[in-house]
Amino acid sequence: MSRAYVMAFEKLALAEDLHAQLARWMQGLKDQARVSPHTLEAYARDMRQFLEFRLALQSGELGLGFFAEVKLRNLRAFMAARREQGATSRSLLRGLSGVRSFVAHLSAQDIPISDAFSLLNPPKAKKSLPRPVAVDDALRLLQLALVSPKEPWVGLRDGALLTLLYGAGLRISEALNLTRADLPEQAEAGLRVMGKGGKMRDVPLLPMMHKALVDYLKAAPFDMRATEPLFRGKRGGQLSPRQAQMMVAGLRRALNLPDTVTPHALRHSFATHLLAAGGDLRTIQELLGHAQLSSTQIYTQIDANALMDVYDKAHPRAKK
Repeated sequence: MSRAYVMAFEKLALAEDLHAQLARWMQGLKDQARVSPHTLEAYARDMRQFLEFRLALQSGELGLGFFAEVKLRNLRAFMAARREQGATSRSLLRGLSGVRSFVAHLSAQDIPISDAFSLLNPPKAKKSLPRPVAVDDALRLLQLALVSPKEPWVGLRDGALLTLLYGAGLRISEALNLTRADLPEQAEAGLRVMGKGGKMRDVPLLPMMHKALVDYLKAAPFDMRATEPLFRGKRGGQLSPRQAQMMVAGLRRALNLPDTVTPHALRHSFATHLLAAGGDLRTIQELLGHAQLSSTQIYTQIDANALMDVYDKAHPRAKK
């Protein structure tokens, strides 16, 4: 049984049949659906919250039969309770996604489930546009990352990582899952990245990006084998997304930048700045690894908003 499963469900008063299906569900998400570790953790957390809510209303163990008997009012009560705890519509949507994923897993095995899950109307979350980092601020982040750590190799590591996020539009998980073998000898060969759902894509590697990675490798105090992680923590283990987020948080505080400056915001910046420079939307879709063009089209709205902001500030008619 995986450590993630044990942390999420092992201590709950669940019957053996429900324990078994939860374990199979999580294993399927990891091996077949190949969701990211972050998504797996979020699904498990939200599923646990749903089960804990139900367990608080009854005595004894909760079995698999509950999912065939659950009423619409039970689901609405769960959502109301989460609202009282301060959950936003976006959080509720994510929580329901986890529950519905498990229900779909049960349905695929012909295990009876209640119609309540399909009848529930999910809350509508406000659509918010990604908030990219300004070009100058992104460059300041990179510059500060190189000189901030006491150990020079750590600065080169941080600079190389941020260069990949901003210069190639990688997701933080994609960058941190790179191995030594993924780095080509020459920049012209590009970078092969495994994205969501195990889909591979080729990403152009600019010479300065390649140099940043090579300089980091030369300075790193580790003998990296081909199959081992490229980005390492100070003790030699794989650098985690949380460590990368904390690193960026420290840099943005030092530069007095807003909390919206995150590793993922650098990916948004890559797409937004490329589009503003005349990049083709289809090409940007391929570079980002988006399955649907609609996911990429959101950046056209950001570009239009930026144009309107310039108009409002500079155009004389805008002030009338």
